[in-house]
Amino acid sequence: MTTPAPVSPGPAPEAPGDHGLLDALQHQVAVFARRAEQTRLGGTGQLRNSMDRAAYLLLNRLDQEGPMGVKALAAGMGIDSSTVTRQVAPLVDTGLVKRTSHPEDGRAVVLQLSPRGQARLEEVRSSRRELMAQVTDGWTEAERDSFCTLLTRFNSALSARQAGLPPAERETEAAPAS
Repeated sequence: MTTPAPVSPGPAPEAPGDHGLLDALQHQVAVFARRAEQTRLGGTGQLRNSMDRAAYLLLNRLDQEGPMGVKALAAGMGIDSSTVTRQVAPLVDTGLVKRTSHPEDGRAVVLQLSPRGQARLEEVRSSRRELMAQVTDGWTEAERDSFCTLLTRFNSALSARQAGLPPAERETEAAPAS
């Protein structure tokens, strides 16, 4: 006797009146995505638009988590290894990332943020921090905190959905830092 496969619960049911709110939300997310891409949230001054999103996210992850192999970096970012390899190549060529031997297995190669990469990342972070300060000028600290909390929760839910987690597990999953 075989056990039937569990049935996916599908999307959460919408409460009456949610259509308008969900339409407004999806529209604002689309506008945000377009504006973020237009400005690349690049920062202010000379550093504006100075680092593309992929490079920033890769450098940021290496800074936060330390040296790691391509597979671990790809898994942590939710993308495939070939994409990471392609995105890392120019970072290695420009000296922002260096390839080193794994400390425990000299045959394996790990990617590591170089001192030049660390300095460049901090320049970009500082510029983007200033942009965030300008964009949220007039917001209270509580409003900034609330927005960051909700945006993090939103990104976590998107990441969990992409990873194929059932809706019940999506709220409890922590999002990758990227």
